[in-house]
Amino acid sequence: MSEQQPNPYAGDPGQAGRPGQPGQGDYTWGPGEAGYGYPQPYPAAPAYQPTMGAGFPAPVPAPTGGGAGMSLGDITIAGDQIITPSGTMPLRGAMWNATDFSRTEEKIPTHAIILAVIFFLFCLLGLLFLLMKEKKTTGYIQITVTSGGRHHSTMIPAQDQNTYPWVMSQLNFARSLSI
Repeated sequence: MSEQQPNPYAGDPGQAGRPGQPGQGDYTWGPGEAGYGYPQPYPAAPAYQPTMGAGFPAPVPAPTGGGAGMSLGDITIAGDQIITPSGTMPLRGAMWNATDFSRTEEKIPTHAIILAVIFFLFCLLGLLFLLMKEKKTTGYIQITVTSGGRHHSTMIPAQDQNTYPWVMSQLNFARSLSI
């Protein structure tokens, strides 16, 4: 028979975890350093005090904390954070997108057809009722925001043709706050 080979996986329990030597205690659970997709720490404040002439310290402006409060659907901007049902995200560097899934239909209403038939029999002006049009907008506008490794999407119902331009103006304001 062949010689018995030592088990390469069996280690001396006394060697595990010693500094400088590989062992079973080297692995740590969870993310170590902040990497791609994880929020980066804010840079430290400068160690010097800026001055304005003659050695007097310059007045320090009060921190504004980000943008003004606003909301689009269930996405809310408060200070320097984006608050969603799936959690908070940093406002800085957020990517905003909007997709229009609405449509507007234009048709002749039923009462216009009835009036056109009735008035056509009495006078030929009844055909003018066929010029009446009714516009109906259905669908929704999808808004997505991605920041700090998170993604959230919400739907806003389209009320009329002006809903998408209104949403885009709000979205452009949110984009300006995210810079």
